[in-house]
Amino acid sequence: MVATAATSSFFPVPSPPGDAKSSKVGSGSASLGGIKSKSASSGALQVKANAQAPPKINGSPVGLTASVETAKKEDVVSSPAPRTFINQLPDWSMLLAAITTMFLAAEKQWMMLDWKPKRADMLIDPFGIGRIVQDGLVFSQNFSIRSYEIGADRTASIETLMNHLQETALNHVKTAGLLGDGFGSTPEMSKRNLIWVVTRMQILVDRYPTWGDVVHVDTWVSASGKNGMRRDWLVRDAKTGETLTRASSLWVMMNKVTRRLSKIPEDVRGEIEPYFLNSDPVVNEDSTKLPKLDDKTADIIRKGLTPRWNDLDVNQHVNNVKYIGWILESAPPPVLESHELAAITLEYRRECGRDSVLQSLTAVSGAGIGNLGGPGKVECQHLLRHEDGAEIVRGRTEWRPKHANNFGMMGGQLSADESGA
Repeated sequence: MVATAATSSFFPVPSPPGDAKSSKVGSGSASLGGIKSKSASSGALQVKANAQAPPKINGSPVGLTASVETAKKEDVVSSPAPRTFINQLPDWSMLLAAITTMFLAAEKQWMMLDWKPKRADMLIDPFGIGRIVQDGLVFSQNFSIRSYEIGADRTASIETLMNHLQETALNHVKTAGLLGDGFGSTPEMSKRNLIWVVTRMQILVDRYPTWGDVVHVDTWVSASGKNGMRRDWLVRDAKTGETLTRASSLWVMMNKVTRRLSKIPEDVRGEIEPYFLNSDPVVNEDSTKLPKLDDKTADIIRKGLTPRWNDLDVNQHVNNVKYIGWILESAPPPVLESHELAAITLEYRRECGRDSVLQSLTAVSGAGIGNLGGPGKVECQHLLRHEDGAEIVRGRTEWRPKHANNFGMMGGQLSADESGA
């Protein structure tokens, strides 16, 4: 009975005529006419030829033999394996592979959020936007010295270091969530058209990094009087921890519409005071008065300096980093060849716009122009002015012989504990 049902599932068998031979199924084979066939299932079905010719109607075979004749003209189709409990289970290998892939992806994301270095010389995400540390009061960021940031001495230029200082200052404000529409302005400052402007900058360079070095920059802000702010920077070698550069600056608020200085509004003070760090300046303030140069007292004068479009910042005045390049335009060539800049102090007096035409003046202190190639230190006074004589920046630079270890100029070297970093 079961065998008959199995056979009928492959071939629809009508009732055979009376002279047809009986099927023989018990052994797994049956005599069904003139063909011999095997199924692809585990229970092979064999069909043997019948010696007696089947009856015909109008010349065509009928009954069971007709079905067999039809099967001769068609390909034998393999039947699927019978459905059992085992072959209905899910593919465990594919499921395990999917779970493993998800786990590895989650682990990778977690490792990207891990800021702890595995070794002292291995940093996770060393060139990201940076992060706030030390109770939310200090901002830290790493920079790699690129090949296009080094000069003829194979070291980073002073402009490169200044760009790092400026970038960390802005990223500090951005990471703290205080960046408004202006360049470094908080939301409340933007509402009142207020911007920060630097009035004084001091930079001490103990050693210049070279191509491929990674520098670590820490920066923080403090109060300066009632209506000012001081920002400090400490730049170190990310691998050794050696101090490379220290800088301190003073900032005040200015209305970008009227271009006049402004007091700090209380709403703005409420935004910035929670981020003030109570610390001493990282560079001892240089109280020496910067003299005013003129055509008679200057040793070198460079005229016709004009800002390009790319020298302007988003507040439509010349970026303060550009001023350093203009000041060094009038530095004596013998000093540039035999010495390196060790310290610079800048006093910003007036803005410089897109249509300005400037002059750069330099005077060498304590030595004549012809005696600048010696092994001693050199000090220079600088003035950047409009053609009409209006002062833009006063400055002083100190130079040390190249490859010398004359650290701690103009204020002395501070330890990390003294600097408050």
